[in-house]
Amino acid sequence: MNGIKQKGFTLIELMIVVALIAILASIAYPSYQEQVRKSKRSDATGALEGLANVMERDFTENSTYRDVIAAGLYANQSPVDTAAAYNLAVPAVTATTYTLRANRTGSQAVDRCGDLVLNNAGTKSIVNQDAGVTADDCWY
Repeated sequence: MNGIKQKGFTLIELMIVVALIAILASIAYPSYQEQVRKSKRSDATGALEGLANVMERDFTENSTYRDVIAAGLYANQSPVDTAAAYNLAVPAVTATTYTLRANRTGSQAVDRCGDLVLNNAGTKSIVNQDAGVTADDCWY
């Protein structure tokens, strides 16, 4: 050897680092996606409860329930300021009862909790959910 010391990484060392980063990313990314879905679901549950409040307020003024979304009194999606993760609807309404529903859409369509449902009695439920998932798992 001529006494010159070379510095740097070998290709093998670089490939090991890249492989470790790929393994960490493959573990972390699905967890990140689930947290984003959980956040959007939480926003939708809040939107349904807000919609229920508007339904009750409208009932006190008119002595009957009506579709406040169709009347333009409440937004039809959640969140309202970005791309919709849930479409809000009043699928069933009578003079004395109502059912509200948040239907998954877009990237939220794969959410394990399915669609969120709330009725005038305050009963919180889910439909079209993955097997083994309960309403308690999805409503916070």
